[in-house]
Amino acid sequence: MLTLNNVEVMYSDVILAVKGITLTVNKGQCVTLVGGNGAGKSTTLKAISNVIGPEDGRVTSGTILFGDRRIDNREPSQIVAAGIVHVMEGRKVLRHLTVDQNLLVGGHMERSGREVRRRLESMYELIPRLAQLKTRTAGYLSGGEQQLLVIGRAMMANPELIMIDEPSLGLAPLAIEEVFNLLSHLKQNGITLLLVEQNSSAALSIADYGYVMENGRIVLEGTSDELRNNEDVREFYLGLNVEGERKSYREIKHYKRRKRWLG
Repeated sequence: MLTLNNVEVMYSDVILAVKGITLTVNKGQCVTLVGGNGAGKSTTLKAISNVIGPEDGRVTSGTILFGDRRIDNREPSQIVAAGIVHVMEGRKVLRHLTVDQNLLVGGHMERSGREVRRRLESMYELIPRLAQLKTRTAGYLSGGEQQLLVIGRAMMANPELIMIDEPSLGLAPLAIEEVFNLLSHLKQNGITLLLVEQNSSAALSIADYGYVMENGRIVLEGTSDELRNNEDVREFYLGLNVEGERKSYREIKHYKRRKRWLG
């Protein structure tokens, strides 16, 4: 469905942020990119949706295919029309509009008003919390409610693939559970997901396949079970020791120093 082949992304013709990555997202899958800050995960999503132009970034090598069509460096609106919607980090709601108005904006590319209204009603059935809040101003919602809203707004575009960046960032545990339950439900209903998440445990709980990124490269890949059982992933990204027990801060800090030294 989505294939990146040896993709490089450069900012300002100087900074090579993504260094020749290759990955595949099959229809109906949830695929996750995990890794620390600065690994290139968010840049990879921005390269696919081509919203890196305003940041003076561009794909300088390789190809991005959606189905049998190349989409690298196409206009973001064309990529949305092709069926890919990017939910960016930071819960970017339209703060002065209501929940209802935010959702209607998500369906703006649909010409039929009747179809937009049908999608809106379906969205309220899918996410009942938003139906309860539809007249509320989006800027006054909690972080978890805003995250549900931006996912719902993405669904209003009737996408084949949703890319979502750091959905758990800054949320309380109960809100994270609610958001990931929604993502799991979308997956069960045939929506393909490409998920960037620093909460590796949460990401791998719903993913079919994962890629570990470090310094702009993919250094490890496998099924979610394979990654959860990998000793490096367990210690460096999940904070677990070999026996599956939670590591202390001192142990994790020591492991990170050792891993960087080995690199």
